[in-house]
Amino acid sequence: MCFMLSYVLSESDVAAVRFGISPMCELGLSLRAVMMPAGFPLQLPWLRRTEDARAELDLEVLHALIDERLWTPDFLNPRPASPLTRIDEEFAALEALPVEVFLADLVAVHGRVPDALGGPPRAAFRRVVRALRELWTATFEPYWPRMRTVLEADVVYRGRQIAQNGLSTMLNGISSTVDYADGVVAVRLRDPADRVQPIDGHGLTLVPTMFTRRASAPVGDGPPMLMYPARGQGALWETEPVANPAALAGILGETRAKLLAALGDPASSTELGVRFGVTTSAVNQHLCALRDAGLLVGTRSGRSVLYLRSELGSALLAGRGA
Repeated sequence: MCFMLSYVLSESDVAAVRFGISPMCELGLSLRAVMMPAGFPLQLPWLRRTEDARAELDLEVLHALIDERLWTPDFLNPRPASPLTRIDEEFAALEALPVEVFLADLVAVHGRVPDALGGPPRAAFRRVVRALRELWTATFEPYWPRMRTVLEADVVYRGRQIAQNGLSTMLNGISSTVDYADGVVAVRLRDPADRVQPIDGHGLTLVPTMFTRRASAPVGDGPPMLMYPARGQGALWETEPVANPAALAGILGETRAKLLAALGDPASSTELGVRFGVTTSAVNQHLCALRDAGLLVGTRSGRSVLYLRSELGSALLAGRGA
């Protein structure tokens, strides 16, 4: 059964809507895909690649961090300060969490402290932190640059939507379970009751994630935050066959024509290398050539450069059938 979480924004709050990326949120929400693989088909390649590594982890503790509704405690959903948040920063903040908050967050999800985390609270807390660090090292660290690229590209896309069409269009397109009108962001959640939460100058943080099928929010009444499914997840793991416009390929070459056709949405050289099954260095050479010719534009997002087809590139691509 769905109930409504309503974030009420004043005029000043509208200007304080911002984006963030949280590695810790991804770490916690990934337990959803581990618990219910069939519900996350886009992440099946990640689940397959990490299956052996996950078998060596403290699964008893990790499973105790999520319930049958796929809820996770709020200490796994910290509000990121920016799109540049790093996992080391979030682990440091987690380790400084009062044990009382740790226990309260578990009870808010399960109704009690799970059996696997019974006993001395501080020992249980240390075991959770250790299990999460091992989960990160074994299953996220090798793939995080690729994942982060998808999340950063989503932030750039949403920002472009705001610039071109306004905040309302962006918010109403972020998820099928989110509606925005008259200063209220309404989110349909599997909550036990309706909730109304004024922003009151705290700002609303929007967090793209790879591991939610619909919009998610913290279980409690913490800082206003909305987690939503990032675009482009399916392209992360699969090589993408893009139809070649023959005439354009004759001018630019097959690889550059493919890249130009694919860059209607922003992407990094790392992501494109994965999608097309070529090395990042080779992709960079082609992207630089296309950018120097005015067919692409590049914008820095954190440590990555995201490329997007320019108006000239779009015009060239649109004329391929003539």
